[in-house]
Amino acid sequence: MRVLVLYNKPTLPADHPDAVSEADVLHTVDFVAAALAQAGLAVDRLGLSEDPRPLLQWLDQNRPDVVFNLFEGTAGRGETEAFAAGLLDWLRLPYTGAPPAAMLLARDKALAKRLFRGAGLPTADFVVVHAPTDPVALTQWPAFVKPAAQDASVGIDHGSVVRNETELRARLRWLADRYPPPYLVETYLAGREFNVAIIDDPEPTVLPLAEIIFDRGQPDLWPIVSYASKWAPGSREDLAALPRCPADVEPTLARTLADLALAAYRLVGCRDYARIDLRTDESGQPFLLEVNPNPDFGPEAGLARALKASGRDHAAWTAALCQRRAGEGSRGTARTLGEHESV
Repeated sequence: MRVLVLYNKPTLPADHPDAVSEADVLHTVDFVAAALAQAGLAVDRLGLSEDPRPLLQWLDQNRPDVVFNLFEGTAGRGETEAFAAGLLDWLRLPYTGAPPAAMLLARDKALAKRLFRGAGLPTADFVVVHAPTDPVALTQWPAFVKPAAQDASVGIDHGSVVRNETELRARLRWLADRYPPPYLVETYLAGREFNVAIIDDPEPTVLPLAEIIFDRGQPDLWPIVSYASKWAPGSREDLAALPRCPADVEPTLARTLADLALAAYRLVGCRDYARIDLRTDESGQPFLLEVNPNPDFGPEAGLARALKASGRDHAAWTAALCQRRAGEGSRGTARTLGEHESV
Protein backbone atom coordinates (compact mmCIF):
# COMPACT_ATOMS: atom_id res chain seq x y z
CA MET A 1 0.00 0.00 0.00
CA ARG A 2 1.27 3.45 -0.93
CA VAL A 3 0.75 6.41 1.42
CA LEU A 4 1.30 10.12 0.83
CA VAL A 5 2.09 12.08 3.99
CA LEU A 6 0.77 15.58 3.24
CA TYR A 7 1.88 18.50 5.39
CA ASN A 8 2.23 22.28 5.44
CA LYS A 9 5.72 23.44 4.52
CA PRO A 10 6.88 25.98 7.15
CA THR A 11 7.33 29.46 5.68
CA LEU A 12 7.62 31.82 8.66
CA PRO A 13 11.09 33.25 9.33
CA ALA A 14 12.88 31.78 12.34
CA ASP A 15 12.51 34.99 14.32
CA HIS A 16 8.73 35.16 13.87
CA PRO A 17 6.93 34.71 17.23
CA ASP A 18 4.77 31.87 15.83
CA ALA A 19 7.51 30.06 13.89
CA VAL A 20 8.03 27.27 16.41
CA SER A 21 4.42 26.08 16.30
CA GLU A 22 4.44 26.11 12.49
CA ALA A 23 7.72 24.18 12.17
CA ASP A 24 6.68 21.51 14.69
CA VAL A 25 4.80 19.68 11.93
CA LEU A 26 8.15 18.51 10.49
CA HIS A 27 8.81 16.38 13.58
CA THR A 28 5.35 14.87 13.26
CA VAL A 29 5.97 14.08 9.59
CA ASP A 30 9.14 12.20 10.54
CA PHE A 31 7.28 10.20 13.18
CA VAL A 32 4.35 9.29 10.92
CA ALA A 33 6.58 8.36 7.99
CA ALA A 34 8.71 6.12 10.23
CA ALA A 35 5.64 4.46 11.77
CA LEU A 36 4.17 3.70 8.34
CA ALA A 37 7.45 2.45 6.92
CA GLN A 38 7.90 0.19 9.96
CA ALA A 39 4.50 -1.32 9.13
CA GLY A 40 5.72 -2.14 5.62
CA LEU A 41 3.90 0.67 3.80
CA ALA A 42 5.46 2.65 0.95
CA VAL A 43 5.66 6.29 2.01
CA ASP A 44 5.95 9.52 0.03
CA ARG A 45 6.03 13.05 1.50
CA LEU A 46 4.73 16.30 0.07
CA GLY A 47 4.88 19.73 1.69
CA LEU A 48 2.59 22.51 0.51
CA SER A 49 2.83 26.25 1.05
CA GLU A 50 0.70 28.93 -0.62
CA ASP A 51 0.20 27.16 -3.96
CA PRO A 52 -2.00 24.03 -4.01
CA ARG A 53 -1.03 23.10 -7.56
CA PRO A 54 1.96 20.93 -6.57
CA LEU A 55 -0.51 18.63 -4.79
CA LEU A 56 -2.71 18.28 -7.86
CA GLN A 57 0.30 17.77 -10.10
CA TRP A 58 1.78 15.13 -7.80
CA LEU A 59 -1.52 13.27 -7.52
CA ASP A 60 -1.93 13.35 -11.30
CA GLN A 61 1.32 11.42 -11.65
CA ASN A 62 1.34 9.36 -8.46
CA ARG A 63 -2.01 8.31 -7.05
CA PRO A 64 -1.53 6.86 -3.56
CA ASP A 65 -3.92 4.47 -1.87
CA VAL A 66 -4.42 6.92 0.99
CA VAL A 67 -3.20 10.31 2.23
CA PHE A 68 -2.09 10.76 5.82
CA ASN A 69 -3.25 14.33 6.22
CA LEU A 70 -1.02 16.47 8.45
CA PHE A 71 -1.70 19.70 6.56
CA GLU A 72 -2.42 22.44 9.13
CA GLY A 73 -2.99 25.37 6.79
CA THR A 74 -0.60 28.03 5.56
CA ALA A 75 0.80 30.84 7.68
CA GLY A 76 -1.77 33.60 7.90
CA ARG A 77 -4.47 31.54 6.17
CA GLY A 78 -5.46 28.82 8.58
CA GLU A 79 -8.67 28.10 6.67
CA THR A 80 -6.54 26.46 3.95
CA GLU A 81 -6.29 23.45 6.30
CA ALA A 82 -9.84 22.59 5.25
CA PHE A 83 -9.24 23.45 1.61
CA ALA A 84 -6.62 20.71 1.26
CA ALA A 85 -9.02 18.11 2.66
CA GLY A 86 -11.67 19.47 0.31
CA LEU A 87 -9.45 18.85 -2.68
CA LEU A 88 -8.88 15.27 -1.55
CA ASP A 89 -12.64 14.80 -1.14
CA TRP A 90 -13.22 16.23 -4.61
CA LEU A 91 -10.72 13.74 -6.03
CA ARG A 92 -12.36 10.89 -4.08
CA LEU A 93 -9.01 10.08 -2.51
CA PRO A 94 -9.07 8.49 0.96
CA TYR A 95 -7.36 10.48 3.70
CA THR A 96 -7.02 10.40 7.48
CA GLY A 97 -8.54 12.87 9.87
CA ALA A 98 -11.40 15.32 9.87
CA PRO A 99 -13.49 16.35 6.84
CA PRO A 100 -13.45 20.00 5.69
CA ALA A 101 -16.69 21.05 7.40
CA ALA A 102 -15.41 20.01 10.83
CA MET A 103 -12.14 21.90 10.33
CA LEU A 104 -13.83 25.10 9.21
CA LEU A 105 -16.37 25.03 12.00
CA ALA A 106 -13.88 24.28 14.78
CA ARG A 107 -11.45 26.95 13.58
CA ASP A 108 -14.21 29.58 13.82
CA LYS A 109 -14.32 29.48 17.60
CA ALA A 110 -17.22 31.93 17.91
CA LEU A 111 -19.36 29.93 15.48
CA ALA A 112 -18.49 26.71 17.29
CA LYS A 113 -19.56 28.23 20.61
CA ARG A 114 -22.86 29.28 19.07
CA LEU A 115 -23.33 25.72 17.89
CA PHE A 116 -22.58 24.39 21.39
CA ARG A 117 -25.23 26.68 22.82
CA GLY A 118 -27.77 25.71 20.19
CA ALA A 119 -27.22 22.05 21.07
CA GLY A 120 -27.59 22.71 24.78
CA LEU A 121 -23.90 22.15 25.57
CA PRO A 122 -22.33 24.43 28.19
CA THR A 123 -19.76 27.00 27.10
CA ALA A 124 -18.62 30.24 28.73
CA ASP A 125 -20.47 33.49 27.97
CA PHE A 126 -18.75 35.36 25.15
CA VAL A 127 -18.73 38.41 22.90
CA VAL A 128 -17.30 38.59 19.36
CA VAL A 129 -15.25 41.73 18.70
CA HIS A 130 -14.06 42.99 15.30
CA ALA A 131 -12.18 46.13 16.36
CA PRO A 132 -10.56 47.36 19.60
CA THR A 133 -13.22 50.06 19.94
CA ASP A 134 -16.24 47.75 19.58
CA PRO A 135 -18.62 47.78 22.58
CA VAL A 136 -18.23 44.80 24.88
CA ALA A 137 -20.95 44.10 27.42
CA LEU A 138 -19.54 41.89 30.17
CA THR A 139 -21.37 40.80 33.28
CA GLN A 140 -18.28 39.79 35.22
CA TRP A 141 -14.50 40.07 35.33
CA PRO A 142 -11.92 38.72 34.66
CA ALA A 143 -12.37 37.96 30.95
CA PHE A 144 -10.27 35.90 28.53
CA VAL A 145 -9.36 37.45 25.16
CA LYS A 146 -8.01 35.53 22.16
CA PRO A 147 -8.07 35.47 18.35
CA ALA A 148 -11.23 33.74 17.17
CA ALA A 149 -9.63 31.92 14.22
CA GLN A 150 -6.19 30.77 15.44
CA ASP A 151 -5.15 27.50 17.02
CA ALA A 152 -2.15 26.05 18.91
CA SER A 153 -2.51 28.84 21.53
CA VAL A 154 -1.32 31.41 18.99
CA GLY A 155 -2.06 34.89 20.34
CA ILE A 156 -2.40 33.70 23.95
CA ASP A 157 -0.12 34.78 26.78
CA HIS A 158 -0.61 35.96 30.34
CA GLY A 159 -1.96 39.25 29.09
CA SER A 160 -4.92 37.35 27.64
CA VAL A 161 -6.71 37.47 30.99
CA VAL A 162 -8.01 40.99 31.60
CA ARG A 163 -9.48 42.37 34.83
CA ASN A 164 -11.10 45.60 33.71
CA GLU A 165 -12.06 47.75 30.73
CA THR A 166 -8.64 49.37 30.47
CA GLU A 167 -6.84 46.03 30.24
CA LEU A 168 -9.45 44.75 27.79
CA ARG A 169 -8.93 47.64 25.37
CA ALA A 170 -5.15 47.35 25.62
CA ARG A 171 -5.33 43.64 24.85
CA LEU A 172 -7.61 44.11 21.88
CA ARG A 173 -5.22 46.72 20.46
CA TRP A 174 -2.33 44.29 20.98
CA LEU A 175 -4.18 41.56 19.09
CA ALA A 176 -5.26 43.91 16.30
CA ASP A 177 -1.59 44.75 15.65
CA ARG A 178 -0.75 41.07 15.15
CA TYR A 179 -3.75 39.00 14.07
CA PRO A 180 -6.79 39.60 11.86
CA PRO A 181 -10.23 39.89 13.47
CA PRO A 182 -12.50 38.69 14.88
CA TYR A 183 -11.50 38.32 18.52
CA LEU A 184 -13.27 36.40 21.24
CA VAL A 185 -13.90 37.87 24.69
CA GLU A 186 -15.29 35.26 27.05
CA THR A 187 -15.86 34.81 30.75
CA TYR A 188 -12.69 33.56 32.43
CA LEU A 189 -13.22 30.17 34.07
CA ALA A 190 -11.10 29.93 37.22
CA GLY A 191 -11.25 26.16 37.78
CA ARG A 192 -9.44 23.13 36.36
CA GLU A 193 -8.55 22.49 32.71
CA PHE A 194 -8.94 19.13 30.96
CA ASN A 195 -8.10 17.68 27.55
CA VAL A 196 -10.21 14.80 26.25
CA ALA A 197 -8.77 12.81 23.34
CA ILE A 198 -11.24 10.81 21.26
CA ILE A 199 -10.47 8.28 18.54
CA ASP A 200 -12.68 6.26 16.21
CA ASP A 201 -12.14 2.65 17.24
CA PRO A 202 -14.17 2.29 15.01
CA GLU A 203 -16.86 4.17 16.99
CA PRO A 204 -15.88 7.33 18.89
CA THR A 205 -14.00 6.23 22.00
CA VAL A 206 -12.82 8.45 24.86
CA LEU A 207 -9.20 7.87 25.87
CA PRO A 208 -7.94 8.46 29.42
CA LEU A 209 -8.51 12.08 30.42
CA ALA A 210 -5.67 14.57 30.81
CA GLU A 211 -5.55 17.53 33.18
CA ILE A 212 -3.29 20.56 33.00
CA ILE A 213 -1.73 20.94 36.45
CA PHE A 214 -1.10 24.63 37.04
CA ASP A 215 1.37 26.14 39.47
CA ARG A 216 -1.02 28.57 41.11
CA GLY A 217 1.64 29.96 43.45
CA GLN A 218 3.10 32.40 40.90
CA PRO A 219 1.08 35.63 41.15
CA ASP A 220 2.24 36.99 37.77
CA LEU A 221 1.16 33.85 35.89
CA TRP A 222 -2.50 33.06 35.32
CA PRO A 223 -3.40 29.33 35.37
CA ILE A 224 -3.81 29.13 31.58
CA VAL A 225 -2.22 27.30 28.63
CA SER A 226 -0.24 30.02 26.86
CA TYR A 227 1.74 29.86 23.64
CA ALA A 228 4.99 29.62 25.60
CA SER A 229 3.67 26.81 27.79
CA LYS A 230 3.04 24.78 24.62
CA TRP A 231 6.02 25.74 22.49
CA ALA A 232 8.87 26.69 24.85
CA PRO A 233 9.80 23.43 26.63
CA GLY A 234 11.50 23.98 29.96
CA SER A 235 10.42 27.60 30.15
CA ARG A 236 8.87 29.05 33.29
CA GLU A 237 5.44 29.05 31.63
CA ASP A 238 5.87 25.46 30.48
CA LEU A 239 6.77 24.27 33.97
CA ALA A 240 3.79 26.15 35.41
CA ALA A 241 1.29 24.24 33.22
CA LEU A 242 2.18 20.55 33.09
CA PRO A 243 -0.15 17.86 31.66
CA ARG A 244 -1.08 14.80 33.70
CA CYS A 245 -2.48 11.78 31.87
CA PRO A 246 -4.36 9.92 33.12
CA ALA A 247 -5.91 12.67 35.20
CA ASP A 248 -6.76 12.24 38.86
CA VAL A 249 -10.44 13.09 38.58
CA GLU A 250 -13.48 11.93 40.52
CA PRO A 251 -15.75 9.48 38.62
CA THR A 252 -18.81 11.75 38.38
CA LEU A 253 -16.83 14.63 36.86
CA ALA A 254 -14.93 12.22 34.60
CA ARG A 255 -18.20 10.89 33.16
CA THR A 256 -19.53 14.39 32.60
CA LEU A 257 -16.33 15.47 30.85
CA ALA A 258 -16.39 12.38 28.63
CA ASP A 259 -20.07 12.86 27.75
CA LEU A 260 -19.57 16.52 26.88
CA ALA A 261 -16.51 15.75 24.78
CA LEU A 262 -18.29 12.98 22.87
CA ALA A 263 -21.27 15.21 22.20
CA ALA A 264 -19.02 18.00 20.89
CA TYR A 265 -16.99 15.55 18.76
CA ARG A 266 -20.13 14.29 17.06
CA LEU A 267 -21.73 17.72 16.81
CA VAL A 268 -18.78 19.28 14.97
CA GLY A 269 -18.42 16.21 12.72
CA CYS A 270 -14.94 15.05 13.71
CA ARG A 271 -13.44 11.87 12.32
CA ASP A 272 -10.62 9.48 13.27
CA TYR A 273 -9.22 11.55 16.17
CA ALA A 274 -9.69 14.88 17.93
CA ARG A 275 -9.00 16.67 21.20
CA ILE A 276 -11.70 18.52 23.11
CA ASP A 277 -10.65 21.11 25.69
CA LEU A 278 -12.80 21.84 28.72
CA ARG A 279 -12.50 23.92 31.85
CA THR A 280 -14.46 24.14 35.09
CA ASP A 281 -15.59 27.24 36.92
CA GLU A 282 -14.93 27.84 40.60
CA SER A 283 -17.86 25.62 41.57
CA GLY A 284 -16.56 22.68 39.51
CA GLN A 285 -19.09 22.98 36.66
CA PRO A 286 -17.45 22.00 33.33
CA PHE A 287 -17.68 24.08 30.15
CA LEU A 288 -16.52 23.40 26.61
CA LEU A 289 -13.63 25.58 25.46
CA GLU A 290 -13.11 24.28 21.94
CA VAL A 291 -12.90 21.25 19.66
CA ASN A 292 -9.62 20.48 17.89
CA PRO A 293 -10.03 18.21 14.83
CA ASN A 294 -6.67 16.83 13.68
CA PRO A 295 -4.79 17.97 16.81
CA ASP A 296 -1.02 17.67 17.13
CA PHE A 297 -0.20 14.07 16.13
CA GLY A 298 3.42 14.16 17.28
CA PRO A 299 4.91 11.60 19.68
CA GLU A 300 5.14 14.11 22.56
CA ALA A 301 1.66 15.62 22.13
CA GLY A 302 -1.49 15.10 24.16
CA LEU A 303 -3.00 12.54 21.78
CA ALA A 304 0.14 10.41 22.06
CA ARG A 305 0.00 10.57 25.88
CA ALA A 306 -3.64 9.52 25.89
CA LEU A 307 -3.00 6.64 23.46
CA LYS A 308 -0.17 5.41 25.69
CA ALA A 309 -2.32 5.72 28.82
CA SER A 310 -4.96 3.59 27.08
CA GLY A 311 -2.42 0.83 26.39
CA ARG A 312 -2.17 1.53 22.66
CA ASP A 313 1.07 1.82 20.75
CA HIS A 314 1.10 5.16 18.93
CA ALA A 315 3.09 3.96 15.91
CA ALA A 316 1.02 0.81 15.47
CA TRP A 317 -2.23 2.77 15.82
CA THR A 318 -0.95 5.25 13.20
CA ALA A 319 -0.44 2.47 10.67
CA ALA A 320 -3.77 0.84 11.53
CA LEU A 321 -5.60 4.14 11.05
CA CYS A 322 -4.00 4.58 7.65
CA GLN A 323 -4.93 1.06 6.56
CA ARG A 324 -8.50 1.40 7.79
CA ARG A 325 -9.01 4.73 6.06
CA ALA A 326 -7.67 3.28 2.80
CA GLY A 327 -10.14 0.42 3.09
CA GLU A 328 -13.16 2.60 3.92
CA GLY A 329 -12.61 5.36 1.34
CA SER A 330 -12.35 9.13 1.69
CA ARG A 331 -15.71 9.70 3.39
CA GLY A 332 -15.63 6.58 5.53
CA THR A 333 -17.14 7.26 8.92
CA ALA A 334 -17.50 11.01 8.44
CA ARG A 335 -20.53 12.26 10.31
CA THR A 336 -23.22 14.65 9.25
CA LEU A 337 -22.88 18.06 10.88
CA GLY A 338 -25.22 18.19 13.80
CA GLU A 339 -25.23 14.45 14.54
CA HIS A 340 -24.73 14.26 18.28
CA GLU A 341 -26.08 12.78 21.44
CA SER A 342 -27.77 14.77 24.16
CA VAL A 343 -25.92 15.12 27.43
